[in-house]
Amino acid sequence: MLHPIFSTVLGHPDLVAEHLANYAALVRQESAQAGRGLVARIIAGVLAAASVMLALGLIGVAVLLGVLHGSFHWVLVAVPGAAVVIAAICGWYATRPSPSHGFEDLRSQLEADLQALRAAGADHDAR
Repeated sequence: MLHPIFSTVLGHPDLVAEHLANYAALVRQESAQAGRGLVARIIAGVLAAASVMLALGLIGVAVLLGVLHGSFHWVLVAVPGAAVVIAAICGWYATRPSPSHGFEDLRSQLEADLQALRAAGADHDAR
């Protein structure tokens, strides 16, 4: 007597093919989602680095202008400050912990399938 999985595979190959296609779609969906998060973090990191470099340049220009004119003006702080704020926001976004757990749906689906196979095997062994 065959194990229930073998009789299902031999008797209904279309069901097995559909199940495997659904697994492939789930993997594709979850990898796309993980990829989008990774790309967003990489872009934020690049923007943070560019903003830091811009802020350093603007701070240098502000110091030079302040020394050259011998006076202080609020714009000499506001313009480089805006670049520093942008760099801080982008840096925070790039380094924050990932809120989603990658491939969690795939893990739960695999676990459910394994439990179903174990239950079918236990029923088969009990006969």
